[in-house]
Amino acid sequence: MPVQAFHRFTVGDYHRLAETGVLRPDARVELLDGRIIDMSPIGPFHGGVVNRLGRLFHRLARDRWLLSVQNPVRLDPYSELQPDVMLLKPAPDDYIHRHPHPEDVFLLIEVADTTLELDREEKLPAYGRAGIPEVWIVNLLEHTIEVYRTPHSAGYASRQVWRAGDQGSPAAFPDARVDVGELLQH
Repeated sequence: MPVQAFHRFTVGDYHRLAETGVLRPDARVELLDGRIIDMSPIGPFHGGVVNRLGRLFHRLARDRWLLSVQNPVRLDPYSELQPDVMLLKPAPDDYIHRHPHPEDVFLLIEVADTTLELDREEKLPAYGRAGIPEVWIVNLLEHTIEVYRTPHSAGYASRQVWRAGDQGSPAAFPDARVDVGELLQH
Protein backbone atom coordinates (compact mmCIF):
# COMPACT_ATOMS: atom_id res chain seq x y z
CA MET A 1 0.00 0.00 0.00
CA PRO A 2 1.51 3.36 -1.03
CA VAL A 3 2.21 5.89 1.69
CA GLN A 4 0.92 9.44 1.17
CA ALA A 5 3.89 11.80 0.83
CA PHE A 6 3.87 15.56 1.18
CA HIS A 7 6.22 18.07 -0.41
CA ARG A 8 7.99 20.33 2.07
CA PHE A 9 8.95 23.72 0.70
CA THR A 10 12.29 25.20 1.72
CA VAL A 11 12.67 28.89 2.46
CA GLY A 12 14.38 29.20 -0.94
CA ASP A 13 11.40 27.52 -2.68
CA TYR A 14 9.05 29.82 -0.78
CA HIS A 15 10.89 32.94 -1.95
CA ARG A 16 11.00 31.66 -5.55
CA LEU A 17 7.21 31.13 -5.45
CA ALA A 18 6.86 34.79 -4.53
CA GLU A 19 9.44 36.01 -7.08
CA THR A 20 7.78 34.11 -9.94
CA GLY A 21 4.28 35.28 -9.03
CA VAL A 22 2.91 31.93 -7.88
CA LEU A 23 2.33 33.67 -4.55
CA ARG A 24 0.72 37.06 -5.14
CA PRO A 25 2.70 40.07 -3.87
CA ASP A 26 -0.14 40.85 -1.44
CA ALA A 27 -0.47 37.24 -0.20
CA ARG A 28 -0.45 37.07 3.58
CA VAL A 29 1.31 33.76 4.12
CA GLU A 30 4.01 32.21 6.30
CA LEU A 31 6.18 29.12 5.92
CA LEU A 32 6.06 26.69 8.85
CA ASP A 33 7.82 23.34 8.69
CA GLY A 34 7.69 23.38 4.90
CA ARG A 35 3.97 24.22 4.73
CA ILE A 36 2.62 27.50 3.40
CA ILE A 37 0.02 28.79 5.84
CA ASP A 38 -2.48 31.56 5.17
CA MET A 39 -2.39 34.30 7.79
CA SER A 40 -5.66 35.57 9.26
CA PRO A 41 -6.81 39.13 8.57
CA ILE A 42 -5.79 41.62 11.25
CA GLY A 43 -8.72 43.10 13.15
CA PRO A 44 -8.69 46.54 14.82
CA PHE A 45 -8.01 45.28 18.38
CA HIS A 46 -5.14 43.10 17.14
CA GLY A 47 -3.67 45.94 15.07
CA GLY A 48 -4.07 48.45 17.89
CA VAL A 49 -2.26 46.19 20.39
CA VAL A 50 0.58 45.70 17.89
CA ASN A 51 0.75 49.50 17.53
CA ARG A 52 0.84 49.93 21.33
CA LEU A 53 3.64 47.37 21.65
CA GLY A 54 5.55 49.05 18.84
CA ARG A 55 5.22 52.50 20.40
CA LEU A 56 6.17 51.24 23.86
CA PHE A 57 9.22 49.24 22.77
CA HIS A 58 10.37 52.01 20.41
CA ARG A 59 10.29 54.51 23.29
CA LEU A 60 12.18 52.17 25.65
CA ALA A 61 14.80 50.90 23.17
CA ARG A 62 17.57 53.48 23.69
CA ASP A 63 19.56 51.65 20.97
CA ARG A 64 19.59 48.41 22.98
CA TRP A 65 17.46 46.55 20.43
CA LEU A 66 16.02 46.97 16.97
CA LEU A 67 12.23 46.91 16.91
CA SER A 68 10.78 44.74 14.13
CA VAL A 69 7.03 44.78 13.51
CA GLN A 70 5.37 42.10 11.36
CA ASN A 71 8.61 41.18 9.59
CA PRO A 72 10.04 37.70 8.93
CA VAL A 73 12.33 35.60 11.07
CA ARG A 74 14.00 32.57 9.47
CA LEU A 75 13.90 29.71 11.98
CA ASP A 76 15.45 26.97 9.85
CA PRO A 77 15.58 25.84 6.19
CA TYR A 78 11.81 25.06 6.28
CA SER A 79 10.32 27.84 8.40
CA GLU A 80 10.07 31.59 7.94
CA LEU A 81 7.38 33.18 10.08
CA GLN A 82 6.17 36.76 10.51
CA PRO A 83 5.59 37.42 14.21
CA ASP A 84 3.83 40.61 15.23
CA VAL A 85 6.75 42.11 17.17
CA MET A 86 10.39 41.23 17.73
CA LEU A 87 13.14 42.85 19.73
CA LEU A 88 16.30 42.09 17.76
CA LYS A 89 19.98 42.48 18.42
CA PRO A 90 21.11 45.66 16.66
CA ALA A 91 22.75 44.98 13.31
CA PRO A 92 24.90 47.51 11.42
CA ASP A 93 22.85 46.90 8.23
CA ASP A 94 19.43 46.73 9.98
CA TYR A 95 18.96 43.24 8.46
CA ILE A 96 18.72 44.42 4.84
CA HIS A 97 20.96 41.56 3.61
CA ARG A 98 19.17 38.72 5.39
CA HIS A 99 16.19 38.09 7.61
CA PRO A 100 16.97 37.70 11.31
CA HIS A 101 17.69 34.21 12.66
CA PRO A 102 16.86 32.87 16.14
CA GLU A 103 20.20 33.97 17.58
CA ASP A 104 19.32 37.57 16.63
CA VAL A 105 16.10 37.62 18.70
CA PHE A 106 15.81 38.86 22.29
CA LEU A 107 11.99 38.64 22.40
CA LEU A 108 9.34 37.51 19.93
CA ILE A 109 5.66 38.43 20.37
CA GLU A 110 2.59 36.94 18.71
CA VAL A 111 -0.70 38.80 19.21
CA ALA A 112 -3.44 36.19 19.01
CA ASP A 113 -7.20 36.02 18.76
CA THR A 114 -8.35 33.76 15.91
CA THR A 115 -4.80 32.35 15.63
CA LEU A 116 -4.42 31.38 19.30
CA GLU A 117 -4.48 27.62 18.70
CA LEU A 118 -2.01 27.84 15.79
CA ASP A 119 0.29 30.10 17.80
CA ARG A 120 0.28 27.80 20.84
CA GLU A 121 0.23 24.39 19.16
CA GLU A 122 2.41 24.91 16.09
CA LYS A 123 4.37 28.15 16.16
CA LEU A 124 5.41 28.05 19.82
CA PRO A 125 7.07 24.59 19.55
CA ALA A 126 8.83 25.76 16.36
CA TYR A 127 10.16 28.84 18.18
CA GLY A 128 11.36 26.66 21.06
CA ARG A 129 13.10 24.16 18.75
CA ALA A 130 14.81 27.09 17.00
CA GLY A 131 16.08 28.44 20.34
CA ILE A 132 14.17 31.76 20.49
CA PRO A 133 14.90 32.67 24.15
CA GLU A 134 11.55 34.26 24.98
CA VAL A 135 8.11 34.32 23.35
CA TRP A 136 5.03 36.23 24.46
CA ILE A 137 1.59 35.32 23.22
CA VAL A 138 -0.67 38.30 23.79
CA ASN A 139 -3.97 36.48 24.21
CA LEU A 140 -6.67 38.93 23.15
CA LEU A 141 -9.47 36.50 24.00
CA GLU A 142 -8.53 36.22 27.69
CA HIS A 143 -6.79 39.61 28.01
CA THR A 144 -3.54 38.01 29.18
CA ILE A 145 0.08 37.72 28.15
CA GLU A 146 1.48 34.20 28.12
CA VAL A 147 5.24 34.34 28.71
CA TYR A 148 7.39 31.43 27.54
CA ARG A 149 11.07 31.12 28.45
CA THR A 150 13.79 28.45 28.49
CA PRO A 151 13.44 26.93 25.01
CA HIS A 152 13.96 23.23 24.37
CA SER A 153 13.29 20.69 21.62
CA ALA A 154 9.53 20.49 22.26
CA GLY A 155 8.76 24.12 23.15
CA TYR A 156 9.47 25.93 26.42
CA ALA A 157 10.17 24.79 29.97
CA SER A 158 8.81 27.93 31.65
CA ARG A 159 5.33 29.45 31.25
CA GLN A 160 3.83 32.39 33.14
CA VAL A 161 0.56 34.22 32.60
CA TRP A 162 0.31 37.96 33.23
CA ARG A 163 -3.11 39.56 33.73
CA ALA A 164 -4.52 43.06 34.17
CA GLY A 165 -2.84 44.55 37.23
CA ASP A 166 0.44 42.78 36.41
CA GLN A 167 3.53 44.40 34.97
CA GLY A 168 6.18 42.39 33.24
CA SER A 169 9.29 42.83 31.16
CA PRO A 170 11.47 40.86 28.78
CA ALA A 171 14.07 38.77 30.62
CA ALA A 172 16.85 40.53 28.70
CA PHE A 173 15.58 44.01 29.65
CA PRO A 174 14.03 44.05 33.15
CA ASP A 175 13.55 47.83 33.03
CA ALA A 176 11.32 47.63 29.89
CA ARG A 177 8.06 47.28 31.82
CA VAL A 178 4.74 46.47 30.16
CA ASP A 179 1.50 47.15 32.04
CA VAL A 180 -0.86 44.36 30.93
CA GLY A 181 -4.04 46.30 31.76
CA GLU A 182 -2.95 49.36 29.76
CA LEU A 183 -1.75 47.28 26.83
CA LEU A 184 -5.00 45.31 26.57
CA GLN A 185 -7.41 48.13 27.38
CA HIS A 186 -10.25 47.78 24.88
